[in-house]
Amino acid sequence: MKRDTGQNRNITDKWKLETKLVRGGTYRSELGETSESIFMTSGYAYECAEDAAARFEGDQEGYTYSRLRNPTCAMFEDRMALVEGAEAARSTSTGMSAMTSAMLAIVKADDHVVSSKTLFGSCRVFIEDILPKFGVTSTLVNGYDNEAWKEAMQPNTSVVFLESPANPTLDIVDIKYVCDVAHENGALVVVDNVFATPLLQKPIEYGADVVMYSSTKHIDGQGRCLGGCILTSNKIMDEIISPYIRHTGPNLSPFNAWVMLKSMETMDLRIDRMCLNAAKVADGLYDLGVFESVNYPFRADFRQHELAVKQMTAGGSVITVFVPEGREQAFKFLNALEITDISNNIGDAKSLMTHPASTTHKAVKESARLEMGITEGMLRLSVGLENTDDLMDDFARAAKIAGI
Repeated sequence: MKRDTGQNRNITDKWKLETKLVRGGTYRSELGETSESIFMTSGYAYECAEDAAARFEGDQEGYTYSRLRNPTCAMFEDRMALVEGAEAARSTSTGMSAMTSAMLAIVKADDHVVSSKTLFGSCRVFIEDILPKFGVTSTLVNGYDNEAWKEAMQPNTSVVFLESPANPTLDIVDIKYVCDVAHENGALVVVDNVFATPLLQKPIEYGADVVMYSSTKHIDGQGRCLGGCILTSNKIMDEIISPYIRHTGPNLSPFNAWVMLKSMETMDLRIDRMCLNAAKVADGLYDLGVFESVNYPFRADFRQHELAVKQMTAGGSVITVFVPEGREQAFKFLNALEITDISNNIGDAKSLMTHPASTTHKAVKESARLEMGITEGMLRLSVGLENTDDLMDDFARAAKIAGI
């Protein structure tokens, strides 16, 4: 059963990005509201018992229960699908529920998963520690090594999972190459596109089957609420993803969906400025000459700069730096900051910085962290919308206090 949003998809597909972000998916009730409505309801009433039966059968348009469909969430999903260039979308309560729902909907016992080694901490724990409980094995590879992806494929590989850029090292994966390899072996490809956002990179254009987001990040972009989204084809959504979500219920709340909708209206403006700021700050941090290294995908000295520029339209909002003396010095630097907040989120209007080894990747074994390149001296910076001169003054002062 297809959603009726009051818009002709053939028309909205032709809209430019800015128009899609402001108006995509909008449904107006008979009241004619200009701001999308929040439908805070768990259930729906029917004119008669026959209507209820027809809706559950799929013969009549309409809503039955907000675990299955909700008008506000539907508007968010349709807007995300338009921006991503996907046929279908389903919203979820968090980014991790998007990731786990996409993966668990596809795999079954005795299947095999191939994944890049460098992942958000919870994603790696899910693949390495949780999937085996359901009889699913995995092989983790260096995402930047194309041959490693090919060598890792097995006859029972059903899913290939990757992040690009990866959290927190910013490793870039050649998405088209990996998709071609996976499809030759009959596997589906799931891409976590959080760092790139749907505005900077389109994995579906490179062959990805499923794209997922933590909409908590750049999509909300103001640190207010949690959310996630899964985007794919109608076929995969109808046959694989939707049945799983229908019967497990990892749904986004209507209020959070409304917040995401309003945030999307300014998403391109925020991300454009964040990327400009991040590029300036990355250069400024390098010019300080005190860090062991400064990593940013669109800097010419980034080891995968050429691939990053090929796949992405801008470098994103995240930078990593390495202090020479490990955790103690990293903590001194963080504690000396006056503008940038110590926080493990990204994609916020406010600049945020964290120590991955003790926060986002603490649950990952130390040996695995080091294998990924997450040392005790690594700091991850999400650049926000502040004045970059103010940010650089803050970083320079903190570096001096930390003795870097």
